[in-house]
Amino acid sequence: MESILIIEDEEKIARFVELELTYEGYKVTKVTNGRDGLELLKVQPFNLILLDIMLPGINGIEVLRRIRQFSRVPVILLTARDSVMDKVMGLDGGSNDYITKPFAIEELLARIRVHLRAHNGKEEAPSSHILKIGPLTMDSQKRSVRVDSAAVDLTKKEFDLLEYLMKNKNIVMERERIVESIWGYDFQGETNAVDVYVRYLRGKIEEPFGIKIIHTVRGVGYVIKDE
Repeated sequence: MESILIIEDEEKIARFVELELTYEGYKVTKVTNGRDGLELLKVQPFNLILLDIMLPGINGIEVLRRIRQFSRVPVILLTARDSVMDKVMGLDGGSNDYITKPFAIEELLARIRVHLRAHNGKEEAPSSHILKIGPLTMDSQKRSVRVDSAAVDLTKKEFDLLEYLMKNKNIVMERERIVESIWGYDFQGETNAVDVYVRYLRGKIEEPFGIKIIHTVRGVGYVIKDE
């Protein structure tokens, strides 16, 4: 049974997540402050940590920094929606991912599964560079894309965006998150750059072949579903 540590001082959120994770078959431990979390990590192994940034005493960024001094356990940060700098500091500090509050439990569960699979080495190493969704196949090493047997010519940004969405299949990716990952934190343009490039991809992948790969989640972002 895989074990997850929740470090979260908001009792309602911690209890809700604890119940959902327990229902999914995980062994869950929760603490309300970073100091207790750090002490627990030194004596008890965990497969993944959910770490709130806004903690009493030692904040989540500092807790993360100290964790990384002795452990590479996957850490998913729980952040406020408008704390862009916290996200940047967290990712730079060694977090594996972040999710903004309020979040859908389905998305959190999906992110947990992704990082547990990666950390436990359950991905198929020989074919990990091959991504396939329906008739769409990508070879990330050769940087090639095909729909069935037809090759599709993509620009670097189009390829990077498609690869990002395929690697995060079934997870709704926010526009801001896509911008940070594909264009970088210092990107000065607007998030509608994502919409523009999604239109480019649809014009090359979906429309010519009569398929639907990239789905819009109104007001949030995009998702590629493994259907």
